[in-house]
Amino acid sequence: MADLSHYEAGEEPDDYRHRVLTNIAALVVLTLLIGGGLWIAATMADQRKSQDCVLSGRPGCTPVPLPKTPPGP
Repeated sequence: MADLSHYEAGEEPDDYRHRVLTNIAALVVLTLLIGGGLWIAATMADQRKSQDCVLSGRPGCTPVPLPKTPPGP
């Protein structure tokens, strides 16, 4: 069996603050990646739904928002 002393902790103390900051940064990056993936998936689903509606020939697939008050003099 190979010598495992290479993987043992060294004599220097563990930098707890640096490890916590690194873990927080990794958590933020992971959260952004997951959020971005969910946003892209939802956008793709909306686009697919709109495209299916248009390709089936139905009118009114994309609603046009109208102002609540009519323009007047």
